[in-house]
Amino acid sequence: MTQPELSPQQLAEIVRDRMFKEDAVAQSLEIHFEGVGSGYAKLRMTVRGDMLNGFKTCHGGFITTLADTAFAYACNSHNDATVASGLRMDFIAPVNKGDVLTAEAKEICLSGRTGIYDISVRNQDDQLIAVMRGNSYRLKGRHVVAI
Repeated sequence: MTQPELSPQQLAEIVRDRMFKEDAVAQSLEIHFEGVGSGYAKLRMTVRGDMLNGFKTCHGGFITTLADTAFAYACNSHNDATVASGLRMDFIAPVNKGDVLTAEAKEICLSGRTGIYDISVRNQDDQLIAVMRGNSYRLKGRHVVAI
């Protein structure tokens, strides 16, 4: 008996669920999903007091982690195990305790074993906080979920 063909959306959701089950970082930072799809992910995180630096603004590492997490879910959404091969992060505006950040990752190009993704991070007022460009590399013959 053959299994039914999964749509790209169904596959992205199955991959998200499998990855999140083991994603201690996303769980510890209380990152939540706003959406996921083929080559796409949108995640949300509220800035806590323990995320602030010496200037009482959100440490850039936490903003980068949110963006990188969205990147990871977007580039793995095709069920090919994929890792980051590089990223560039640009910070635009400061972030304060209690701000709600949303990172939206979009696939720009997927060719062979490499991909390019653009990730924007915005606050609850839709103000652009940071942008990231991620480069991905697909691991040959490896899948996130056995289907």
